[in-house]
Amino acid sequence: MEYILEVENLTKRYESFVLNKVSFYLENGKITGFIGRNGAGKTTTFKSLFNFVHPDDGEVKVFGKSFKDNELEIKGRLGFVLGSASYYPNKKIKTITEAAKTFYSKWDEQIYRSYLSRFALDENKTVAKLSSGMKVKYALSLALSHHAELLILDEPTSGLDPVSRDEILQIFLDLAEQGITILFSTHITSDLDYCADNIIYIKEGEIIAANKLADFINQYQILEFTKENLSKDLISKSIGHRRTKTGTSLLFNKGMVVEHPHKKVKTDLDAIMVHLEQEHSL
Repeated sequence: MEYILEVENLTKRYESFVLNKVSFYLENGKITGFIGRNGAGKTTTFKSLFNFVHPDDGEVKVFGKSFKDNELEIKGRLGFVLGSASYYPNKKIKTITEAAKTFYSKWDEQIYRSYLSRFALDENKTVAKLSSGMKVKYALSLALSHHAELLILDEPTSGLDPVSRDEILQIFLDLAEQGITILFSTHITSDLDYCADNIIYIKEGEIIAANKLADFINQYQILEFTKENLSKDLISKSIGHRRTKTGTSLLFNKGMVVEHPHKKVKTDLDAIMVHLEQEHSL
């Protein structure tokens, strides 16, 4: 199978954090969610992919080519939005756009104008006058206006109201139908339920899962136990836990047979993440 993005053993070492041999692959035309708690390494991964910070080791291929050896060409074929990206606050957005579009040989003014209209963006406003949600929409307008084949987006729905979030996710689905590949990080797991084909899960700088969203969810079951029915043996066989109002819920592999009295709990992405992040202390 050919991949549009191939990441092999990407490593970045800091004094208090290590992005440790991160590897994953993106299929053409698929939407992939990148998940993990704050500080797990999502933004560091994105920055390391494209040399915003220089990785210590690893290889990145985009469109089958080494990013290191073809950086300028590749950057012209992708759209990249960092959640922490900022613009000159006192510049009008039309001034910023005039500078930004010179970097893209396939800039499409008609598409850009369509997104300005769709997002109700006033190009005569300064960045300082934009809400956090409108800044996200502006960044997306730039990223979507040069026929990018791959979109890498860090928290693109952050700060948006539910209607605007839904609008962005529908755009993602439309783009995927056109064969555009999307990787985006989020803490809003319902966004992934809505549009993602695959997920990548990073924890403490390491990838712990990279597969189809449905397959990831279907490999687990969550069962709730009262205090009387909870045993050390059960805890040792579980993958993670969570306190509940009436007892404790435990995360198990789906094939695990549990004979202790219990109640089944809805197993969704949000619940799985919470349990996996609580695995060490019960």
